[in-house]
Amino acid sequence: MPRTSLLASIVVALALAAAVVSVVQGWWIGLIWLPLAGIASNVLWLNVRRAKLTKAAAEQG
Repeated sequence: MPRTSLLASIVVALALAAAVVSVVQGWWIGLIWLPLAGIASNVLWLNVRRAKLTKAAAEQG
């Protein structure tokens, strides 16, 4: 797994945890963390897809 995928997965987990904690404490402004988690998850899937395509291209020739 590329380093950026690992970092993106950590950011997703932390952003979701921060959103949950802030909402549980009654701070609705903590929902700002959700778009950050969405962007980080998109980065994660992009890197996973790119690695898969690179691997498939290397196997073909």
